[in-house]
Amino acid sequence: MSVLMTIAAFVVALGLLIIVHEYGHYHVARLCGVKVLRFSVGFGRTVWSRKIGPDQTEWCVAAIPLGGYVKMLDEHEDEVAAHEINRAFNRKPVWQRFAIVLAGPAANFIAAILIYWALFVYGIPGLIPVLGEPPPGTAAARAGLVAESTVVSVDGEAVRSWQDFRWVMLQRALNGAPAKIELKKGEGPGVIRELRFDGMSARDIEGDLLGALGLIRIREPLRPVIGELTAEGPAARTGLKAGDVIVSIDGTGIDRWEKVVNLVRAAPGRPLNFLVERESVRLGFTVTPEAITGQGPAFGRMGAMPRVDESSLKRMLTRVDYGPVESIGKAVMKTWEMAVFSLRMLGKMLVGQVSLKNLSGPITIADYAGQSAQNGWISYLLFLALISISLGVLNLLPIPLLDGGHLMYYSVEILTGKPVSDRVMEAGQRVGMAVLFTLMAFALFNDVNRLIGG
Repeated sequence: MSVLMTIAAFVVALGLLIIVHEYGHYHVARLCGVKVLRFSVGFGRTVWSRKIGPDQTEWCVAAIPLGGYVKMLDEHEDEVAAHEINRAFNRKPVWQRFAIVLAGPAANFIAAILIYWALFVYGIPGLIPVLGEPPPGTAAARAGLVAESTVVSVDGEAVRSWQDFRWVMLQRALNGAPAKIELKKGEGPGVIRELRFDGMSARDIEGDLLGALGLIRIREPLRPVIGELTAEGPAARTGLKAGDVIVSIDGTGIDRWEKVVNLVRAAPGRPLNFLVERESVRLGFTVTPEAITGQGPAFGRMGAMPRVDESSLKRMLTRVDYGPVESIGKAVMKTWEMAVFSLRMLGKMLVGQVSLKNLSGPITIADYAGQSAQNGWISYLLFLALISISLGVLNLLPIPLLDGGHLMYYSVEILTGKPVSDRVMEAGQRVGMAVLFTLMAFALFNDVNRLIGG
């Protein structure tokens, strides 16, 4: 993946979401009659600026693109001329200040709803949720799930794609209660099987949950025909070409691509003798898979992908779409579910039920931005919606310096009838800085670990 694409995708995503968030503050501040002095995308030294409008609001782009802010007229920050006191933020009723602060996170949620709405109307491609044979001893096998069954619903909630199934099961796993899975096989009647999450660890939930449960998607056997080769990969360097049919590896007959993968993965750094058929001629090659190391045991990779028959691919794919009106409710529900899920994961991190390794910093987010952009515009928009929701949730946390901290102060003011003292706010700022610095340190540490560990 191009480093430039990763950087560009990250900067565009972050810039758009910062603008959305800060414009929420800006728009409601203007509605409440507050004078806005500056609208900044980024922090630090100003790279570009221009004053626009009757208030000569300064719109600027700063050097550090990891946030932004809206600076409003406020007696707590600067002297305010007598004729403009009624336009100062601090002079506005508490409900207006509350609305201005809340508008930033709200704008992020609204942006996510709009993205989901557009995607639901257009249609999101996905894989048909057909189950493969569950491994013996797994939760799926104990529940009586059988191969070639299509998942229809989970606890009455319709499932239309494998991605939907994974998302619903992840939520059920966090609850811990058994899931009632409705299955249909062929033209026969639907059946309901109860799957229990007994014995599921935090590692299972954080990793491949469906695999840990024994919920495996059926895969049509792929012929052992090379489709694409990675430039300068072991297979390409050896002389293998697209269209080659792999007949055997080290004397073992090959009838499907899965065998190729298994043999190559089991031989990191060890030469393998390939016999291939090319234009009715059989040729021999010696391929040494490169050793890929990470957090687990090393495995082999030769840099080749199978040729996928288009008709077979179409049988595996579906498209999840809804009407324009129905998509509104679906988009709102999806945004709500994602926000609640984020909060629950944060809560489980605080009590130690989920590892803090799940915290991600700018490096990981940039990597995901690049991957999603490479996978196409639908994938990139789904990434934008997810990050927009995460930004909204993060800013609503009751931590001083964040929007949620200010909302906490204004809630106290509404209840007591008087604003929080400057002394309390200063103490809160110090606590807020310590908390945010700790979270950022953890996230950056995780980023570096992922980077080193591949």
